[in-house]
Amino acid sequence: MSLPQAVGRLRTVLAGRAVPCTRPGSRSAIAKIALAGAVDAGPEGLAGDEQGDRRIHGGPDKAVHCYAWAHYAHWREVLPGTPWLDGPGAFGENFSVDGMDEADVCIGDRWQVGGVLFEVSQGRQPCWKLNDRFGVPDMAARVQRTLRAGWYLRVLEPGRVQAGDAIVRIAQPHPDWPLARLLRAIRDRDCEPALLQQILALPLTDAWRRLFRARLQTGQVESWEARLRGDPPTSASSVAPPAPSAPSPPRPARGPSSA
Repeated sequence: MSLPQAVGRLRTVLAGRAVPCTRPGSRSAIAKIALAGAVDAGPEGLAGDEQGDRRIHGGPDKAVHCYAWAHYAHWREVLPGTPWLDGPGAFGENFSVDGMDEADVCIGDRWQVGGVLFEVSQGRQPCWKLNDRFGVPDMAARVQRTLRAGWYLRVLEPGRVQAGDAIVRIAQPHPDWPLARLLRAIRDRDCEPALLQQILALPLTDAWRRLFRARLQTGQVESWEARLRGDPPTSASSVAPPAPSAPSPPRPARGPSSA
């Protein structure tokens, strides 16, 4: 593949403020709004964007969240009438992107977008705030199961971006490791040592390195209960509960929420 190469386009750039969430004591900035004109992007993300829980969202490794606009067709089919799906921002993304998804984007890819140099840092692991936002009790599990999760970027060289900018891939050091492959290993509870050793040789974020190292050391899978449902683990076991094999019927969509 010849680089640099235009691989996609920014459909929409979005940001949001952290506000009280649906559950007592929680905050969220998942409700993003589209931004007009050029926006500053730096190591901590986009100007004007916030995160509700900095322990697990935001920071240099999760400065910008991307989501493929192409995925919306699937979600509109399985969740008809959901108002969040009329335009970008339903999944709390900062960048709604055209021309790519998790099967095309590899760990460590470097992109020039507008005046900013980005690096793909990790895939998103969806959490319970998606359940509350969509009014669907297993929405986070659905996102994980379908591998339509989105991904994060870190900012290597700050600058300005805006909707319509081309996404130009300037480096792809790990072409055999698209994010879909890594997200599938998480979803499928893969604890095969040879695979985990290959993954641990990649330039992982601290969070993903801990996850895959723990699987290699223990042969067990981390619990997903707190992340997917917002509940504490029900036992001392670290084995994740099985995800449903088929989507359950959605509840009627709620009115506007900042979950």
